[in-house]
Amino acid sequence: MMKILAAALLATLAGIAGTSAAFAVEPVPGSITYGGAQPRLEQAPAGSNFFHTFHLNGSEVHEIYKVNADRSVSLVSRSVSNSD
Repeated sequence: MMKILAAALLATLAGIAGTSAAFAVEPVPGSITYGGAQPRLEQAPAGSNFFHTFHLNGSEVHEIYKVNADRSVSLVSRSVSNSD
């Protein structure tokens, strides 16, 4: 019974890990990484986060980026609020 539960747990975790890319936030016009841009930060510590705010189609867009070990950046999160 324990082996079946362990196998089911491993299968579930493997499924979650395999689908994480499906939930990735894609850059939009105004994003730092839009159009395939791959900026590198020289002085920011790896693992740190920073914010980027811009306007798109009358809405204010707030993005959070993470600094990777190689100093490239990854878009982690985005929220959009109406400027009305």
